[in-house]
Amino acid sequence: MTLQITKHSEAFSSCPQISPDDIAEIKSLGFKTIINARPDQEGGNSQPMSESIKAAAEKAGLQYIHTPVIPSNISADAIQACAQFLTSAPTPILGFCKTGMRANNLYQSAQKLNAGHSTASQNWLSQKISDFFRNKCLLTKLYRKLHKSNA
Repeated sequence: MTLQITKHSEAFSSCPQISPDDIAEIKSLGFKTIINARPDQEGGNSQPMSESIKAAAEKAGLQYIHTPVIPSNISADAIQACAQFLTSAPTPILGFCKTGMRANNLYQSAQKLNAGHSTASQNWLSQKISDFFRNKCLLTKLYRKLHKSNA
């Protein structure tokens, strides 16, 4: 079976439901990580279970995360779990669900969350540096003023 993959960026692509038999093709295409955004049994008994896909992926040396989400209702917990996973996940990443859309939305939301944490950290550091120099300038002025009055 040839996978219908949609490339969203150099780091992320998505596709509809995969099976353990697709893992060799996924690996040959250069993917290093798989994100499964589809709940088990959503498609009935014909849908492969996450554990069987995970076993095949890990046997092939790929990273794997199962973060099941309900269509049009990606929870904050799912986004947080995916965001944490992405901090160490090798790229490129292939996300999948029934159509690929949920997987893409989950990935994009997790990326935004990680970017927000990065921005917050940068803002905190900038503030600390600014505070340090402001305080240093005040101390320098105070020292000079005291030094002048003692002279």
